[in-house]
Amino acid sequence: MNLAVHEPHGESDQGQEHRGRENTGPGSQAVSAVPLLELRDISKEFPGVKALDGVSFPVWPSEVHMLLGENGAGKSSLMKVLCGAYRADSGEFYYKGEKAVIASTADAQRLGIAVIFQEFSLVPHLDIAQNIFLGREPAGRLPGTIDRRRILRDARKVLDSIGFDIDPSIKVDRLGVAQQQMVEIAKAISQNARILVMDEPTAALSDRETELLFALIARLKADGVAIIYISHRLAEVFAIGDRITVLRDGRRIGEVRPAEATPDQLVRMMVGRSIDLSYPRNFAAQPGKVLLEVRGLSANSGISDIDIVVRQGEIVGLCGLIGSGRSELARAIFGADTITAGDVIFDGQRMTDGPDLAARRGIALIPENRKSEGLALLRSAGDNLVVAALRKLFPTGLFEPPRAFGAANDLIQRLRIATPSARQPVGLLSGGNQQKIVIGKWLAAGAKLFIFDEPTRGIDVGAKSEIFALIDRLVADGAAALMISSEQAEICHVCDRAYVMREGRIAGELSRHELTEENIVRLGMHHA
Repeated sequence: MNLAVHEPHGESDQGQEHRGRENTGPGSQAVSAVPLLELRDISKEFPGVKALDGVSFPVWPSEVHMLLGENGAGKSSLMKVLCGAYRADSGEFYYKGEKAVIASTADAQRLGIAVIFQEFSLVPHLDIAQNIFLGREPAGRLPGTIDRRRILRDARKVLDSIGFDIDPSIKVDRLGVAQQQMVEIAKAISQNARILVMDEPTAALSDRETELLFALIARLKADGVAIIYISHRLAEVFAIGDRITVLRDGRRIGEVRPAEATPDQLVRMMVGRSIDLSYPRNFAAQPGKVLLEVRGLSANSGISDIDIVVRQGEIVGLCGLIGSGRSELARAIFGADTITAGDVIFDGQRMTDGPDLAARRGIALIPENRKSEGLALLRSAGDNLVVAALRKLFPTGLFEPPRAFGAANDLIQRLRIATPSARQPVGLLSGGNQQKIVIGKWLAAGAKLFIFDEPTRGIDVGAKSEIFALIDRLVADGAAALMISSEQAEICHVCDRAYVMREGRIAGELSRHELTEENIVRLGMHHA
């Protein structure tokens, strides 16, 4: 197998081979002698950061081109350049062999490029149909009006085409994360895109929704659509990928076919070193005292009659299908949702107030959506790291900038957060480093119970390994962790035991020796 690293600058032998040959890759029908789109030596620089450094690769019709790399490798920057949100500092685009300009989103749309970003671009107070056709609404009979009946009918057709059975008149702010992701996909599909870019599209989808997405991708390929697919889930790479390009530090490292690669080899290409994908840890033989006890808990969010126990020194999984009530239980324990019955006992004391009391007593919530719920994106990394620890760091109420700066720098070094300085706006950091900051702010506050809601969502394999190592250190030092994850393999590899939820209730508890993906699915999907 040839996994030779191709030089990012200039044209590789493989790149020369791409031009002037038929596309005979998987899923193609030899439909083109030239790529549908070709990127040549694309570079983009921001103050202090070279996000893209001479990136080149072709995109062929009827093919899924997987784009891999760690957080910060340049994938998202490349996609923003491709869709016209950023303008490349240098480099060229070729569409069907002809030189093209992508200087704006309008340019990209004219070329048939549509992007589904990992971070949603929906308008919460508008309904599904309005979001799908935003800016492209059909005109009504009267000047200045919209044909409401038609927009609902057309939205229904698009939703049906991707297997999403939902009323298009429902407002987006009433949807869960997975449902919002499906609306994003419908929005892109409605544009009749010939080049569809998907950035972590399954990060918030259930297994069934993922199957529907993959079936949709197969139909799009059959119609000649080219798909650029970003994913940190290597299983997806081998399941649907026809070609793989790997980026590292803004540079193109190489291109391989899935049949010619293994997960370990791809990881080495991405991170430049070997990563243990099994997330080994020393499981708690004798956990400590009970730190959290939940008795008969019900909340207005739909959870009912919940009983769980979490002890010091252990990682307890919380799993089940999306919509089973996992995040709602986490929010109720933290005091973010109103409890209607039952008790939350933490460290021997009954919790009777909201999130402020929970945080002061030592409960930390690392939410599923770190950008909207866990970080102040316009503030610096340092500000975010100390915000939860202000009472602890400054008991007199007098803020001391040097002390805050020192505390932030200490956490940056301990957690190996990749940032130019503590003053860097946190919104400019990669997803993995943002997640470390969300965790770090609770370390500074001295939390004893960490509730992780999808802690590895949208982060690369290298960062996952570091996040799990950090959680392991926390519990080894006497803390406890309650971990929600939609990736069952993570629960099985990392947790000491797990609770499985179904329809807002606990369907069962699995001990360490019972903790298998088969048992999780059995409890989560079927009535005992």
